[in-house]
Amino acid sequence: MFSIIGIVIVFGCIVAGYLMEHGNLKVLAQPAELLIIGGAALGTVLISNPVHILKEIVGGVAGTFGSSKYGKERYIESLKMMYELLNKARKEGLVALESDIEEPDKSALLSKYGDFVKNHHALNFVCDTMRMAVSGGVEVFDLDQMLESDMEVHHHEATQPVSALSTMADSLPGLGIVAAVLGVVITMGALGGPPEEIGHKVAAALVGTFLGILLCYGLVGPLAARMGKMSDEEQAFLQVMRVVMVAFLKGIAPIMAVEIGRRSVPGHVRPSFKEVEQACRGGGAAAPAAAAAAGG
Repeated sequence: MFSIIGIVIVFGCIVAGYLMEHGNLKVLAQPAELLIIGGAALGTVLISNPVHILKEIVGGVAGTFGSSKYGKERYIESLKMMYELLNKARKEGLVALESDIEEPDKSALLSKYGDFVKNHHALNFVCDTMRMAVSGGVEVFDLDQMLESDMEVHHHEATQPVSALSTMADSLPGLGIVAAVLGVVITMGALGGPPEEIGHKVAAALVGTFLGILLCYGLVGPLAARMGKMSDEEQAFLQVMRVVMVAFLKGIAPIMAVEIGRRSVPGHVRPSFKEVEQACRGGGAAAPAAAAAAGG
């Protein structure tokens, strides 16, 4: 939502300021310049990136126009889910989780948390880790190192479309100059003609430079930066899941493992201790597990 508002502000203020100086909007309407810049920029992206990154760029840009996936409510829900999962493992043994982690879509426990189940990477991150814990034979330290490696690989993959879009943004001013130079070439061929015609061609050439700079710093660059922030948010979410699982596998009680995870949540979306405790031990989806924990 804020991306849309920001784009409206950027273009609205530029157009409004131009009109305040009695500018003619028709002069800025140069489809040929836009084709040169946009087409060349698209071509550079196709040249430098494989298909899977191109798909991720499209998906990432589309995602920038929505709200953040990882707000306070998502963290509360996920921490509550982890509490239920770990509390079941503590009371019934890790082997009891096998049916949940093998088929999470059919799990009575996990299926209650639809948003988490739809997040395939986070779901696999948790289920694969708990699967190794069920199998046994892996020290907690080694498991933690494996989780760190998994997160590093995922973060590297997530930054590739961001880097590709940033590179495209950096190329736009240069491509704007290319369009402007071509406009100057056309203008030189019109020397000797009416001054109005020459002025129009010079204006069209300058619009090419203008569009390249505007698209770089006013649209594509900020979208790439927003995609990078979204990648960081997902990384922070996985870090919380990692901290909770490692704490539990070290022998810490589920409710304390969840509290350790809560302390790892970024401050601006971190739920309070009371909010998480009420979610885990109070009503809602965690009520059965919380009641069992209280009875124990």
